Amino acid sequence: MRFHCLQHVYFESPGTIVTWIHENQHTLTYTKFFEKSALPSPGEFEVLLIMGGHMSVHDEEEFPWLLQEKQLVAHAISQQKKILGICLGSQIIADVLGAKVYSNQEKEIGFMPVYFTETARQHPLFSHFGEKSTVFHWHGETFDLPKGAVRMAYSAPCQNQAYLIDDNILGIQFHPEITREIIHQMVDHGGKELVSGSPYIHSAEKIGKDLSYMEQDKNQLYQLLDKFLNHPVI
Repeated sequence: MRFHCLQHVYFESPGTIVTWIHENQHTLTYTKFFEKSALPSPGEFEVLLIMGGHMSVHDEEEFPWLLQEKQLVAHAISQQKKILGICLGSQIIADVLGAKVYSNQEKEIGFMPVYFTETARQHPLFSHFGEKSTVFHWHGETFDLPKGAVRMAYSAPCQNQAYLIDDNILGIQFHPEITREIIHQMVDHGGKELVSGSPYIHSAEKIGKDLSYMEQDKNQLYQLLDKFLNHPVI
């Protein structure tokens, strides 16, 4: 299976997803917008990965490539490609499908729980998560659910943490793909955001102490990818 990754900043890579792709003998190509690399045609991939980034879906003037990226996502949706959007990626999908993307009342930064809806717990794609899971967050924006989307997860300050559209499109607001290196680089580049008294913004020290959650998150992500991509159960 041919995967193509849309990567917006160099330190928000596909992380542990890369290992899963290689272990399952799939191929992976990239468009790295920070290197001004070219976008593929939809015929060049079966699965589209859309990663995170510090920019907003509305920053088209500052980042003109967002327009071309959204056009590619729209084509991929129309051709019923498999699409996985993480953080900014989930927001781009929502925006392309006409949903509103806007600032959330609270930023979420750090390892904190998400809760899975009753629909998710009864759905074979998400059933292995149970009622809740502690995952890594770094976002300040959120979105309304796109038309046809089913909400699968939420958190205390963010109502839409994961959604599914048919059996092709999966949007995840949190970061299941992170590695130690990705987190360290996110802290290095976004550390100024960690200066708040909000209970939903953790310090760099707190984040460092919670890295043990990553192994659980990787295992849950791999089960999700197995079911979403290798052995569809929907």
